Amino acid sequence: MSKKVSLTVNGSRYDIQLDDAFAHYLIKQMQKDFNTEGNNDAKTLLYAYVRKNAELFKQEEEMENILKKLEK
Repeated sequence: MSKKVSLTVNGSRYDIQLDDAFAHYLIKQMQKDFNTEGNNDAKTLLYAYVRKNAELFKQEEEMENILKKLEK
């Protein structure tokens, strides 16, 4: 099954179809980063992108540290 997820950026509405499980997760995450009921400007989108990449960076560092400990 798929679910439609929508976000408005600079007055344009973007709709994407996603797998139900991922859509549920993404909606929760988007509610933290965006105004899911109204318009978002480009600055909001950029900040959310940078925040998520910072999270990924930290996760990758943690995984590398765990792998190094396991290799010992």
